[in-house]
Amino acid sequence: MNRFITISACAVVAVLMAGRPVHAQVGKSVTIVEANVATEAELAALPHMNAARAKALVGKRPFANMLALDMFLTSQGLTRPELTELYARVFLPVHLNTTTREEILLIPGTGTRMVREFLEYRPYKALAQFHREIGKYVDDKELARLEQYVFVPIDLNTASDADILTIPGLGNRMLREFKEYRPYKAIEQFRREIGKYVSKEEVARLERYVAIN
Repeated sequence: MNRFITISACAVVAVLMAGRPVHAQVGKSVTIVEANVATEAELAALPHMNAARAKALVGKRPFANMLALDMFLTSQGLTRPELTELYARVFLPVHLNTTTREEILLIPGTGTRMVREFLEYRPYKALAQFHREIGKYVDDKELARLEQYVFVPIDLNTASDADILTIPGLGNRMLREFKEYRPYKAIEQFRREIGKYVSKEEVARLERYVAIN
């Protein structure tokens, strides 16, 4: 009987682990869409948004960071409580190793304690480290919610296909282009080569998620 229980428990753990990307460097979306890739129609349907605000937001993209997006939405007349509600549905993931306290506090449901925990474990080598460390303080459901707001840049020269495909809005075609030019010597090379296929604005959006280590 004990052997059966042990085998069953292992099977449950395996199923749970299979449902979570082990090597992902950008948190998997649970409730939010990425502000730089969401369609105008998707944005217009969100809380406190409308067609005019969605059109204006798309026209300003890409936003370099969450503070820039927050400043823009504030200029559109949204109040802080409205923004908090909106950020449960749309956000610009923050770089775990460089994000500011102000950006972390824009994540709905975070406070000074969670800011302290986010910052304590820098530098993050991988998103799995965030999962392990922050998982000490919150349950699995809350951890999955928080993960969707953060990322650790992928290493352009060593990232797996699975890692690269966690970048919002990136598909198999661009995956192929990312890998074609390895090894990258400098970020300027990435800009030059990937700029053959997408606009400079899209290169700037993608660049947020990459690094050369």
